[in-house]
Formats: sequence, C-alpha cells, structure tokens
Amino acid sequence: MGKLQEFDITFTSNKVVYGPGESISGTVKIRTGTPLQYKAIKVNCQGSCGISNKMNDTSWTLEEQYFNSTLSVADKGTLMAGEHVFPFHFPIPVAVPTSFEGPFGKVVYRVRATIDTPLFSKDYKAQKPFYLLNLLNLNEVPHIEHQSYAVITKKFSYLLVKTGTLMLKARSDLRGYIPGQVIKLSTEIHNKSGKDTGCVLASLIQKVTYKTKRPVFDLRTIAEVEGAGVKAGKHAEWREQIIVPPLPQSALAGCSLVDIDYFIQVSLKSPDAVVTLPIYIGNIAVNFTPSRPMPPTSPNRGAAMATGAAGVTPSAPPAEEEPEEGLCAGGIASEEIPTKSHSQQDQSGQPVTMSPSAFSHAPGAALPPDHRRPNASAPLFCVSTGATIPFFTDGNVTPVPTSCSLILPPEYSSWDYPHEPPPSYEESCSSANSTFTSSQ
Repeated sequence: MGKLQEFDITFTSNKVVYGPGESISGTVKIRTGTPLQYKAIKVNCQGSCGISNKMNDTSWTLEEQYFNSTLSVADKGTLMAGEHVFPFHFPIPVAVPTSFEGPFGKVVYRVRATIDTPLFSKDYKAQKPFYLLNLLNLNEVPHIEHQSYAVITKKFSYLLVKTGTLMLKARSDLRGYIPGQVIKLSTEIHNKSGKDTGCVLASLIQKVTYKTKRPVFDLRTIAEVEGAGVKAGKHAEWREQIIVPPLPQSALAGCSLVDIDYFIQVSLKSPDAVVTLPIYIGNIAVNFTPSRPMPPTSPNRGAAMATGAAGVTPSAPPAEEEPEEGLCAGGIASEEIPTKSHSQQDQSGQPVTMSPSAFSHAPGAALPPDHRRPNASAPLFCVSTGATIPFFTDGNVTPVPTSCSLILPPEYSSWDYPHEPPPSYEESCSSANSTFTSSQ
C-alpha cells in the first residue's frame, strides 16, 4: 500500500447481522508509515438490489436502492505517520429486505471508506459487507396452521384398449416452516386399474422469480424422496418427512425485483400425475396456542421407517402418534409404500436428525454443542442450499456458517422441472383451503 500500512473497517462488537430500524456503527482504522495528504476521508453506507437475465452477471438489467448515506469523517489535511481511528454511525431504514444472493441477482449491503488524495495521487478504498435479516413471522400469514392439501383424479389408457383411474392425494401437516423443522408429508394413492404405477416422488422445490422485462424463473429441487409404486387395484399410503435446510425466507418484503416461493410437489411418472402443495418458509415458527389448536397429524406407520429397496432410511424418523380416522376412504384396506431413496441422508447411511435450534436466525442465537460444525476451511459466510442468505451467531463471538454438510440436494434444472412455474402461496391458499374443507 506504500504510505498506507493499514486501512480497515470494523463493526462495533464485530456485529455482522442487523435488523431493520437498527443502527450500524464502527470505526475506520488507518495506519501510515509516512505522512499522507488527503482532500477528504469519507464513509458510505449503502443497500441495493440488482438483477439480470444472465447468470452470474453483475451488469444489472434492473436495480433499486434502499438507502445510500455518506459521512465525511475528516476534511482536507495530513495524516501523520502512525495510527488513526475514525468512528461512524448510520441508521438503517425500517422497510429494507433481507440480504439475498442468487445466480440472477442480489440484495446486498456494505460500508465503504474512501481516502481522497490530491490530484495525480492514488485514492484508497476499503469495503466491508454486512447483512440484513428482516424476520418473517409465520404467525402473521393467514391460515398458516392449516394443512396444505391437494388431490387429483386421472383417467388413463394402457394396453391400447384398457382404461383406468388413479387418485393421488397429498397433504402436509402445516403451511409454514422454519429451517430445522420437519415437514410431515402424507400421500394417498388409489390405483383403480389393472396396471402397476411407477414410483412416487416428493420434492421440496424453491422458485425464485427475477422480475426483469422478461422474468426469469429459477427452479431448484432442494430435497427429494422417492417411494415405491402401487400395485394394480391397490390402495396405498406413504408417510415421509423432509427436514427444511437453511433457506432464504419466502417472499422478500421490501424488495420489488425478487420473489421467493416454496412448494412441495408429489408426482407419479406412470401414469403422469402431479399435485402441488404451496408452503411458506419463515424465521419465526408457527406458535400453537389454546385458541389455535394443533392440526391433526398423520399416523405413525412402520413402513414409513422401513429401509426400502435401496437401503435408505428417512432423515427424520416419525414420532409415535395416534392413528388418524377416515384417511382411507370407503374402508378399503390399504398398503404402505416403502421409501426407496431420500436425498437428506448422511453419507454413512445413518438418518440425519437436527432440531430447529441447529440453525441461527436471530442475533445472539448460537449453534448447539452437539451440532456438527463445518471444517475450518469452510467459508465464513454460509452458502445455503439453493439461493443464499447467510445465518450467523452474533455478539463478541466469531460468526459461523450454519450450512449442514449432510444435506445432499439432487441435480436440478433452472427451466425443465417442473414444466410450468407453480402458483404462489397467495394464489393457492384460498382454493387449497376450500378443497381441504370440503374433503373433511
């Protein structure tokens, strides 16, 4: 750096995650070996979002700015040899979105310090990012404690002259979850035909919409579990569970350029049948109170924990629960569908189990002692499955990533799966609720 031996930005208490309405403060530290003339020393705090139609392109097609403040900490003079410290303080607006990073856009926040030097001299710059977490309280989403429910009946032809009917029904125990929670999924298949079905597949899928002139839909399979097919003329039930990994929250309150949606897709390949369950991913879990009763849960079936053809154990074994009445319509004896494979599995073959506290979502929250921490070479800031935002501990401790190395998402495509973008939660909530009500 020549005359400049040190030029660094430090946040108060090493805090790196902030909430809307808070203030960010810190110091700019400058150490020089010889006197350094300057015209001004300035500190700038900025938050913005940029998106593009091209992957990993920083030449944004559209941008929006949330705040941009500049503070002059010193005006025209000479920095004598030695160490100099300049404090700064910036308020953060209330209506700002959570930090986000995806392949087609980012919501970023940073503090930048600049030493403007006289003409023909070199200017010096230092920059440090910080992160905003605008908590999404699931309790503020209407009907969030209800089950997400969908059913489809399909007629199909086989052996050229024969026809058959198949009913595919799926539901989740809630409509909203936080990272670390378990999605309890119940699937019912009634095969009224003489042909065996193909395997059943359940996927947790993320859809990120970048609102350029020609919107880009980035679709990612976050977790996937596969069950066996259903024999001809049989009625079968499948119970599985998916752990929600570290994920950006649904929507991005305060951002008009990026939308984030999540849904569970349950599908059969043969015959081709698909149902979609829209869900929310938030930061504050659904709080069940006496005025808000817990929705009925699915029965614990032995086969839901069965190893299955591929010897894969579900990541979160079901807890003991009371049987649910009336799930099997018409009193038809049903079979259990064994699980064949599950993407959320430890490489050792053991189930992955973790609690919601395994993921930090608010300042001060720390990883439990028994959590498997990433190795020392892991990046400081968590790159979570799918599009990313970091989650940290806070205070006087070193921030740690909360990514879980045991979560192994399958391959995904940005365009091919599913073939059409799913409806948003708001578009599906009322229709799904009415369907659920009529089925009871």
